[in-house]
Amino acid sequence: MKTRNEIREIALRIIYKINIFDDANVYYDVDDLIKEEEKIENDFVNSLVNGVIEKKDELTSLVNKYMSDWTLSRLNKVDQALFLLSSYELKYLDTPSIVSINEWVEISKKYSDDKVTKMLNGVLDNVYHSEDVNE
Repeated sequence: MKTRNEIREIALRIIYKINIFDDANVYYDVDDLIKEEEKIENDFVNSLVNGVIEKKDELTSLVNKYMSDWTLSRLNKVDQALFLLSSYELKYLDTPSIVSINEWVEISKKYSDDKVTKMLNGVLDNVYHSEDVNE
């Protein structure tokens, strides 16, 4: 059985692929992408991926609101996926906020650079202190 951290990384890969496919106007089936990455059914992966797809515009606006002199679209596709997934989990899922922020910052350290990791931490901290988050 995979840890929640490993599942977050699977969701990151899926959202990254979706971002690439969307930009290239390539057809994809979300369920197929999930099954390709995750050999067993996992509600957490489904919730993260489908939640980001459903709320992408709202999440983009939320993230942009807390980025200083940047917009989400200026980041690479992996970093975009990090910001979308982490803000979705923080705002909509029942994971304790501190745990969620810490997990996504650690994943960011693995997949991105220090500048983006610091920016992610700041954005998530602002979302946590300024938005209705599920606690």
